[in-house]
Amino acid sequence: MKHFDFDLFVIGGGSGGVRAARMSAQRGARVAVAEVAAMGGTCVNVGCIPKKLYSYAAHYAESFEESHGFGWVGEAPRLDWNTLKANRAREISRLNGIYIGLLENTGVQIIRGWACLRDAHTVEVEGRQYTAKSILIATGGTPTVPAVAGREHVVTSDSMFDLDPFPKRLMVVGGGYIACEFASIFRGLGAEVTHVHRNEKLLTGFDEDVRRFIATEMAKTGIDQQFMREVQAITRTAGGLQVDLKHKHGDAHSVTVDTVLYATGRVPNVNGLGLEAVGVSVSASGAIHVNAHYQSSVPSIYALGDVTARLQLTPVALGEAMVVVDQLFGPAAGKKRRQMSYDFVPTAVFTHPNIGTVGFTELEAHKTFEHITVYCADFKALKHTLSGSAERTLMKLIVDDASDRVVGLHMVGPDAGEIVQGFAVAMKAGATKEIFDSTIGIHPTVAEEFVTMREPVKAGAGLPTVKMST
Repeated sequence: MKHFDFDLFVIGGGSGGVRAARMSAQRGARVAVAEVAAMGGTCVNVGCIPKKLYSYAAHYAESFEESHGFGWVGEAPRLDWNTLKANRAREISRLNGIYIGLLENTGVQIIRGWACLRDAHTVEVEGRQYTAKSILIATGGTPTVPAVAGREHVVTSDSMFDLDPFPKRLMVVGGGYIACEFASIFRGLGAEVTHVHRNEKLLTGFDEDVRRFIATEMAKTGIDQQFMREVQAITRTAGGLQVDLKHKHGDAHSVTVDTVLYATGRVPNVNGLGLEAVGVSVSASGAIHVNAHYQSSVPSIYALGDVTARLQLTPVALGEAMVVVDQLFGPAAGKKRRQMSYDFVPTAVFTHPNIGTVGFTELEAHKTFEHITVYCADFKALKHTLSGSAERTLMKLIVDDASDRVVGLHMVGPDAGEIVQGFAVAMKAGATKEIFDSTIGIHPTVAEEFVTMREPVKAGAGLPTVKMST
């Protein structure tokens, strides 16, 4: 039998790679992780964690303003951007250390540098070659910017946390969750935000009511929404960056800003990995093709997380990592072999207000089930009866009539992610509308609305079902 340096060599020290490495080591495997950047990957360094911290920061501005309705008087404090950046950097550094400790404490060898495949069992890092029985690619995704004139003047989401100086005038280009989150965050931090999107609605793939509702709520905060427009060119001038925009139906105008963020998508981070040379099959976008066990077209090479372009969510990568570990080294003692399900995966978008969603959209439900019933509520939360805020909350349930199972649950409102996480457990377990109805609500809360909806609305084949109030 051929001797290998390692049982498993992981390329990429993000959430999925680290989870796979340390859990494999706990099973007794000899494991190495190669990482060229800070440990923890996108989520820890330039994604979920810093973005949520900045979202918290941005909420304080609206909280200070709303406090006046509750009797608090005086001027709100001002944001010190440099302090926020320094505190965030310190926390991220702490998390980097935790990730390193998790690996070292389980005996994983950390190898610094960019890794490249040399054959089905060999990886080269900084000129040195290592062999492994199995190789796992977990290099995640990377932002992409289209070939627009002046693209050298734009930034991507990776750069947003350390901008210097703070952009008083920010343009965000894109309609996905990253674009929407940064538009909300920097508006809350005090920037004038222009949000440019080439389509009519934000957040493709989300429920139609959610898409329409969040656009209305974001506009209430003062975000200048420029939909159905595309960037033609970006030019640096004495007054800032001049962005030439053109409407899809012909009219054109220019906007001058300090910073242009392009959040128009991410692609698998595979350049320089040597996939083609060893025969790993990839899609046109570079996503690695894998089977149900995350095995690529080369049997000894596996891939998981964003590099496979399935569901690009950190918890999904963590779940996939455990499937790989069980596949390679067997399940933990007394445990069943892990399987990954992509049904009823909850997710949140940290716009202001937040979005939380799990299960089918109304349009998807119409295509999947013979008959559905839809329940919706659109209301002003109790807090805002005194706060003076015009913010409203949307909550929506979709029920399969044949089984009475709740197959879709959507919310736009404060702490939507926290609320939807709990309901996701019930939906994963197959909870019916009858069970929702028999559950006692916690009063007074926003969350209780999900268990007190009794009057269905007319469902219209995926069309918006709620008339939005103002």
